[in-house]
Amino acid sequence: MSKKNNQDKLLIFALGGVGEIGKNMYVVQYGNDIVVVDSGLKFPEEDMLGIDIVIPDITYLTDNRDKVRGILITHGHEDHIGGLPYVLRHLNVPVYGTKLTLGLIEGKLKEAGLLGETKRILINADSEVQLGTIKATFFRVNHSIPDSVGVCLDTPEGRVVHTGDFKFDHTPVNNQYADLQRMAEIGSGGVLALLSDSTNAERPGFTPSESNIGKEFEDIFRKSQQRVVVATFASNVHRLQQVINAAMVTKRKLAVIGRSMVNVVSIASELGYLNIPEGMIIEPEEVGKMAADRVVILSTGSQGEPMSALTRMARSTHRKVDILPGDTVIIAATPIPGNEKYVGRTVDELFRLGANVIYGPGSVSGVHVSGHGSQEELKLMLNLMKPKYFIPIHGEYRMLRQHALLAEAVGVEKDNIFMLDNGDTVELQGGTARKGNKVQAGNVLIDGLGVGDVGNIVLRDRKLLSQDGILVVVVTLSKQDGAIVSGPDIISRGFVYVRESEGLLEEANRIVTSTLNKLMSDNVNEWASLKTNVKDALGRFLYEQTRRRPMILPIIMEV
Repeated sequence: MSKKNNQDKLLIFALGGVGEIGKNMYVVQYGNDIVVVDSGLKFPEEDMLGIDIVIPDITYLTDNRDKVRGILITHGHEDHIGGLPYVLRHLNVPVYGTKLTLGLIEGKLKEAGLLGETKRILINADSEVQLGTIKATFFRVNHSIPDSVGVCLDTPEGRVVHTGDFKFDHTPVNNQYADLQRMAEIGSGGVLALLSDSTNAERPGFTPSESNIGKEFEDIFRKSQQRVVVATFASNVHRLQQVINAAMVTKRKLAVIGRSMVNVVSIASELGYLNIPEGMIIEPEEVGKMAADRVVILSTGSQGEPMSALTRMARSTHRKVDILPGDTVIIAATPIPGNEKYVGRTVDELFRLGANVIYGPGSVSGVHVSGHGSQEELKLMLNLMKPKYFIPIHGEYRMLRQHALLAEAVGVEKDNIFMLDNGDTVELQGGTARKGNKVQAGNVLIDGLGVGDVGNIVLRDRKLLSQDGILVVVVTLSKQDGAIVSGPDIISRGFVYVRESEGLLEEANRIVTSTLNKLMSDNVNEWASLKTNVKDALGRFLYEQTRRRPMILPIIMEV
């Protein structure tokens, strides 16, 4: 490790993942060496009309690209790897991940045409990676996807630990046990700062083991006289294995539907993380030809996403599979905050079709457990690591706050706990920490192929259009004397139904004409003020008449 320069300080900050669920991206910088942990996406909020996904603003990293030594990925969930295809276009740096994580990343990079030019480096829990002055080592944790690791960064200033997403599952489905001994060793070596997962910080007790679910699936499969459909997150590989095991015990065949589900099942089984008996998988087309009590369908759509396989089945618009009366549908996931309405709608539609639906808080204890540790596990992590400074990450503000209180309860000094927003930095030098300058952070919105070209103004326009519609006013003026040659023609969309509002639009027409004539007689002829005046006069009139504010677009032409 290179010698410590007195001017250099250690910086820790999040570009995404604090004060929100999703788009995780954390940065540790010492001097001229920057290490990035994770590169995720999040799904848009309700007011982000038409936006497909949201990724972090990486301006700070692109401005300092010659200092970025690599991106370390803790595990293969979308909120940790989904931003990579966009980030790597602007920041071609090596990506480090475990076997399954890299397998899932490679699928994404292939789609984005970036596989050839991205350096991918395979790590495991015993790897050591030197990234300039920073040495990275790893430790195994339990989560709802195999091959999840936490990251330990040894810097000249001290040790920084990032837990990744974790819980402590003492009976994991895949026998990948959390390495408590290694965590204790890291802790006894002295941890300067700990960044820890806060998702379930509000939940008391312990998170149950994933292996509890297998028996529940078996019981349901046995009792069901007809087909069983299981909807879950595609990336929850442990859950997929439980479904496969229960299907094997109850002698049912398995059909996999939904693009992301098909992808994950093929990658995970190819890499040896899913054990699927020979001849168990059938094509979706074969489902209708088999005895109803001999089939299980594994599907996407546990969040009620409009285009997912389960939602299409619920609406009877799926090309290959219909839900029949008496089928059992298991939704083995809790709704992400904001998705409850979509899930509720899907459940309603499934009940209408005569299905028996197992979902939600009443049953979820049986068919879903969280991949994140509850309060007692978060305390255990704090006690193993014994950090001097603590930064709760990965959660909305109330979760971070609750995690901070847990840290205080186990003995971390209140003044040594930093509650951050995206872009807030913690500076550590000579063993003491303080809040540093803010760096640029925020949301980059992705709509179709456009990355970041839809900003607040476009969203504001979309909101206006979605609420009160649009009026286009077309007028042609004479070049000679500025008189109106044709128009004004008013075109309305989403504002009023033209045939029933002729009086209103005729009056609007008159107002545009008189406004333009008045301006001409006052010798006002630059287009900007003509447009502004037309907009203002028409806007006032329409608001008085309808209490609505449609977007008004005046188009003025000269002949």
